[in-house]
Formats: sequence, C-alpha cells, structure tokens
Amino acid sequence: MRAIVQRIERAEVEVDGGLVAKTGPGLLVYLSVGPDDSEDDCHYMADKLTNLRIFEDDRGKMNLSLLDTKGQCLIISNFTLHGDCRKGRRPRFRAAPPEMAEPLYDKVAGLIEQQGVSVQKGVFAAHMDVAAINDGPINLLIDSKRAF
Repeated sequence: MRAIVQRIERAEVEVDGGLVAKTGPGLLVYLSVGPDDSEDDCHYMADKLTNLRIFEDDRGKMNLSLLDTKGQCLIISNFTLHGDCRKGRRPRFRAAPPEMAEPLYDKVAGLIEQQGVSVQKGVFAAHMDVAAINDGPINLLIDSKRAF
C-alpha cells in the first residue's frame, strides 16, 4: 500500500460537479493498493496515518499526531501511485485490481475511524476533482512494504 500524505487546512472532493466530501484541518491521503497487499498492510497504514507526528505543538515542533490534534482525514483512492515510470514515457501501472483494492481501501478508512478520527472518502475509481489548502506544505510518502 502506498500513500501520499498532505497536512492540510481543508480539502474537498467533487464528482460530476457535486460535492462528495469536505474536511477541515488534518490530513489529505492519496491511497493506492498494490497487488500483494493484505489486511496487514491496512493495519500498518491506518496506524501510521493516525500516529504520524507531523502537526506542530505549542513550541512549533512537529510533535503531534492526527489523534492528538483531533484532526480530520480525507482519503482518496489513487491507483497511479503504483505507476512505474522508470522505463519509457508511459507509466506501467502495477496496482491491485479494483475488486481487491476497494475493500482494502475501505478497511483503512474504517480502521482510522475506529481510532476516533473523522474520515471522509472520495468515490472509489471515479474521476474526482480534489481541491486542498496545504498546511506547510508538509507532504510525505508512505509505503507499507517500506520500499521507500
């Protein structure tokens, strides 16, 4: 499982011109499921996202987590994170098929919610218009297989 994690002030998602999700301060997460991912990867990712200390404390140090700040989380499915651009000019996509990926995507969102975080989601496999106001900007890459 791979994720791009952005610390945000706010974000929203539209599909076909209609608002489907909107969130305040917290994290915007683009999430991709790989063909070898399992529920173990879901647990790793949910734990990492909720406990990652990237929010500032009262001294201005990144020392607080999503749980500490009571921030929100917007998760967007994004199979292109499993794109391989090393050869040629057209990426080769090595993401899990949708019938495998969607339940694991939903599992990550559910595990985060179980920890008391307000979670919003985009629409799986839809073309989405995502707007965000980044805070920092702080952007991180996470891979459940620890490839980077």
